[in-house]
Parts: sequence; C-alpha cells; structure tokens
Amino acid sequence: MSKSWLVELPVLQDETAVVACCPPITAGELSVADAEKMAAMFKALSDPVRLRLFSKIASQPDREACVCDIQDVGVSQPTVSHHLKKLREAGLLTSERRGNWVYYTVAPSVVAGMGQLLTLR
Repeated sequence: MSKSWLVELPVLQDETAVVACCPPITAGELSVADAEKMAAMFKALSDPVRLRLFSKIASQPDREACVCDIQDVGVSQPTVSHHLKKLREAGLLTSERRGNWVYYTVAPSVVAGMGQLLTLR
C-alpha cells in the first residue's frame, strides 16, 4: 500500500510526527508498518480512561484543553499524565507548555483518518 496517505506535521520542540490519514481498510492490504501504526492508535484508545481523556479534549471548541481542565476522570494526576503520554506517543495528541500548564490538542486529521480507515467503500 502506498504511503501517500501519511502526512508529516510539525510538532513542538522540533520533532516531527506522522499522523495517519488512512485509506479505507478495503482499499488494499496494509503493510506491516501501516498496521503497527494504526494498531498503536486504536490500542491507545482501548483504555477507558484514555478514551475519556481523548473525548474531553476532542469535544472542546478548538480541540484543545489544559491539563488542569481534564483531570477529573476518576484517577490520580500522575495516572492522568501517564495516559496523556500514551496518547501522545500513539500520535493522537500534541502538547504545548504554557507557563505552568500543559495544553493538549487532538492531532490534525486523526479522528477523520481513523474514521476513514473503517469506512467500507
């Protein structure tokens, strides 16, 4: 499968993230690398706490939220930080420190890309 559906996006601190913008699953057989990337994204969302955190951020008007506004998910603050890190590592979120707080943003194209992957055409 062609890599033309991968988009390089700038991330803070001079890093680059590749965010999946996936073709429908029926478009062709996935390569090992593509399958691993997509599986990591779905695995990160398979945890109920991570799914709630992602939902809280994604439902904000700018798809951005301060960590101070999303901590109420029934676990301790260090556990929230752990889950947010896992979402970042999977390419689902980006983050930016502003003063004492960290703001998390849904990575561009992620939700649409994951939805497109599951579209039957």
